[in-house]
Amino acid sequence: MKTEPIREAYSFVCLRCGHAWEGEYEIRHIRDAEGSLRADYYVRHGIKVPSPLTENTCRVCRGRKIRILRPGQVRSARPTPV
Repeated sequence: MKTEPIREAYSFVCLRCGHAWEGEYEIRHIRDAEGSLRADYYVRHGIKVPSPLTENTCRVCRGRKIRILRPGQVRSARPTPV
């Protein structure tokens, strides 16, 4: 039995090159007939993806040491366009 997806946003920064990005994911939970959690998975742009909290890679340098920040941290650190 599927439950309604939950939307979560995360900010990330690569500890190797400093590249920062944000991502929004749907987290879907699957429960068995008794209501116990059986599995959960992440979806981005309609495609099932690995958890960004455990498997993430910088798209600039391919580094795997990633720090996870609260949502909006990347936007708040960027200067406002004039």
